[in-house]
Amino acid sequence: MTAQIPVVVAGALGRMGAEVIRAVVGTEDCSLVGAVDNTPGKEGADVGLELGLGELEVAVTADFEGCLCAVSQSVRDSGQAAVLVDFTHPSVVYEHTRAAIAYGVHPVIGTTGLSPEQLKDLSEFSTKASIGGAVIPNFSVGMVLLQQAAAAAARFYDHAELTELHHNRKADAPSGTCIKTAELMEELGKSFNPEEVAEHESLAGSRGGRRESGLRLHSLRLPGLVAHQEVMFGAPGETYTLRHDTIDRSAYMPGVLLTIRKVVGLGGLVYGLERLI
Repeated sequence: MTAQIPVVVAGALGRMGAEVIRAVVGTEDCSLVGAVDNTPGKEGADVGLELGLGELEVAVTADFEGCLCAVSQSVRDSGQAAVLVDFTHPSVVYEHTRAAIAYGVHPVIGTTGLSPEQLKDLSEFSTKASIGGAVIPNFSVGMVLLQQAAAAAARFYDHAELTELHHNRKADAPSGTCIKTAELMEELGKSFNPEEVAEHESLAGSRGGRRESGLRLHSLRLPGLVAHQEVMFGAPGETYTLRHDTIDRSAYMPGVLLTIRKVVGLGGLVYGLERLI
């Protein structure tokens, strides 16, 4: 029997972290070995009991680096490769990713908010350490298909705007997924939305955020939403709209598990699920 992949989940009691734990404990080739969360009053609690999964004998800890250190030491002699799955907060994701690499734990990062400069630094650090990692703005296969369609359509349309809609507890805007979609569309090297009138915003920000390419990105935050994105192209006499809706967070789990399995074989950092499928 193939050895199980040891997995640490950061943000373990959050909505995405909890879903990841359910997915990990439901597989035969992965084993939950760490649960990091800073929810007050939960230190030392069994994460399985907290999530209604029964006792898993994995205690919740707020000590992120302590958990990584313990896992690193436990797998070092066995030759196994451990994985960190991080769904925490943009304010700590860079430090978490760098720490995981430093401890020899392969990071799988679902938290968005990393800057291009931070991604470059982490990529160089990952390659130097020979510890593969993955920064995945969106784990949905359907979203990858939307992004590929948007990149293809960008060849034929000069006018396009992107709108992303999320729940009102998402900290960063625009979403990493929306930024990634724009980046894929911009790989053509063309400019979008040539000015045809001198625009004036009576309310600052009404026209969304404008990228150097001319693409405009809009963000909506409302309770009741999960994660949704729309790319609208316009041309004389027609519009072309691409849209993806995430109805439930379980949609991300096949992508998360695929990334866990593939990241242990990487020697550097990859950005985007399309690099792995």
